[in-house]
Amino acid sequence: MTRLPAGSVPPGRVADPNPASAPMSDRSLDAASRGWLVALDAGGHEQEDAIARLHALLLRAARFEITRRRSSLVMVRGEELDDLATQSADDALMAVLRKRQEFRGESRFTTWAYKFALLEASVKVRRRAWQDREVPLEPDAWDLLPAGSLSPEEALEGGELIAAVQRAIGTGLTAHQRHVLVALTINGVPVDVLAERLGTTRGALYKTLHDARRKLRAQLASEGFAIRPQNHAKGDAA
Repeated sequence: MTRLPAGSVPPGRVADPNPASAPMSDRSLDAASRGWLVALDAGGHEQEDAIARLHALLLRAARFEITRRRSSLVMVRGEELDDLATQSADDALMAVLRKRQEFRGESRFTTWAYKFALLEASVKVRRRAWQDREVPLEPDAWDLLPAGSLSPEEALEGGELIAAVQRAIGTGLTAHQRHVLVALTINGVPVDVLAERLGTTRGALYKTLHDARRKLRAQLASEGFAIRPQNHAKGDAA
């Protein structure tokens, strides 16, 4: 584990030795979770030991997630996978230390912290998988329906709908909305990868995608197509 630079851990509150006088949120925590928080705020060797133990936990979580997603990194060598796991654990550690006062005890502290490493690892795996790939911003093909499984009537209706969607995407959206919609929903680019390539945020891309879908539904409805509202997923497909 790389030694954290001095001052990287923000000073925390001093633990009250009397549990009865601790805030209600602290008293409601399980003993193990409270112990983690006290140790991470203690300063000195106790804090350093807690940080080291937490980093080891996060590293195990990151390695687990990277192994689970190994199939998307078939050309990546073992030492690079180890480096991805270490980077994920380092970033997760800093996130946990920064946000530890937000922990409310709905789960154990270790379970809560574990999720930071899973998230960091999954994001880094997706980014590494797309590192040497061009991000397609236009559709390679519009053959989106399995025509062989459709009746002639369904195929005709489906073809009319696809043509209408093409027109709506081409004329009803801004260039940025079109690029985001096509990249995320048709070409399957992970949202964090697209955000990095376009120099924006996941939230901004989700807002653009929402606006683009709203415009498409309105234009298709104006052409007589019955489009049912959809609930948009929050987050990435794994």
